[in-house]
Amino acid sequence: MNENTDSILETVIDNRVATLTLNRPNKFNALSEEMLAELQTTLSEVGKDDSVAVVILNARGRAFCAGHDLRQMRSNHGEDYYKALFSSCSTMMQTIRNIPQPVIASVQGLATAAGCQLVATCDLAIAANTAQFAVSGINLGLFCSTPSVALSRSINSKRALEMLLTGEFIDADTAVEYGLINHSVEPDLLDNTTKQLANKIAGKPKSARTIGKSMFYAQQPKNIDQAYQYAAQVMATNMMDAETVEAVDNFLNKKAPPPPNS
Repeated sequence: MNENTDSILETVIDNRVATLTLNRPNKFNALSEEMLAELQTTLSEVGKDDSVAVVILNARGRAFCAGHDLRQMRSNHGEDYYKALFSSCSTMMQTIRNIPQPVIASVQGLATAAGCQLVATCDLAIAANTAQFAVSGINLGLFCSTPSVALSRSINSKRALEMLLTGEFIDADTAVEYGLINHSVEPDLLDNTTKQLANKIAGKPKSARTIGKSMFYAQQPKNIDQAYQYAAQVMATNMMDAETVEAVDNFLNKKAPPPPNS
């Protein structure tokens, strides 16, 4: 187990699962410049770590993430500063999608604005049934433009735009209905439910996990003909992988599958 508990972002790697914990509870885990930098560095490092199969992103305190650190933002008034800040946030969000490991958001509390964006960006999400979600920048005269990119790719466009234009909160059960999260559970079941899902995915063959995540997102912007052509090529390559060949042969010969690799 590797552990770092002296940071605004705590990192624990155990049994092929990396847990990244937002640790600014008194600031509602707002995405300050420092938090964005920590997330970017840690996600990039974890993405290169072959011992990690799955990533869990969770948080301490009442809020999962309340979005950007508005106080820090308002202490810097230049447009160039804001462009750089939102660019670094967008890069971090894309890193979540680009690393080979599936990333699961485990949402214990409030997720607003860029915090809701963070949930929408993660590959999977589980929330306590007491959690709430909103893209509420419009209430301050700021349309949540960058959060809208992730939100509109996660849920129905009309529902996304209603959230963006009203700034109103939705509860966890509604978030499941919308497709923003996968499951809503009792708060005391959140950690175990998330870990069970992470372990289930970590137990699958590495080749399929890593190829699958990359393929899933790469095919989405293609038209259906291009998507099928691409998918067929990926599947053919996947079938030639040594791990897949062994697993298929074991299945055909009714042998127990080999233990999953890292």
